[in-house]
Amino acid sequence: MKFEEAESYLKNKIGESSTDIVQVWEEFKAFGKEEIDEEDEAALLFQCGVHNFTGEKLFYYDFVRQFTNEEGEVKHLHCEFVLEPTKELKKLKAEEWYFDSEGDVEDFYKKVENLKEFKIPLTHKVLRFELYQEAI
Repeated sequence: MKFEEAESYLKNKIGESSTDIVQVWEEFKAFGKEEIDEEDEAALLFQCGVHNFTGEKLFYYDFVRQFTNEEGEVKHLHCEFVLEPTKELKKLKAEEWYFDSEGDVEDFYKKVENLKEFKIPLTHKVLRFELYQEAI
């Protein structure tokens, strides 16, 4: 698969308006193992926390695949959930990276799934979901 096809590939697997975090996570895990043509380094990221990206403080819960090609260009493909920043969610913040040179990706997935920052938001209502890519 080429990087340019990655976003549409994942959208076909997930759909564009999913609010099922577990289903998206399962698809993201499978996608994290996919080979991408001309990819020099693959990296995965789980991140969450309260941010004010739009003028309103919201809780962002995000699975990211980072692509780096041989020319050093870096792009991110996000599976991003937005939730109401409840008192419980305001306490959560995480940034966990995995690079393909670090060993088995399954260890990364297990580590993320055991984080309270991963588990607690699963019981909260999702306001919206967005799947998008960006150049870094």
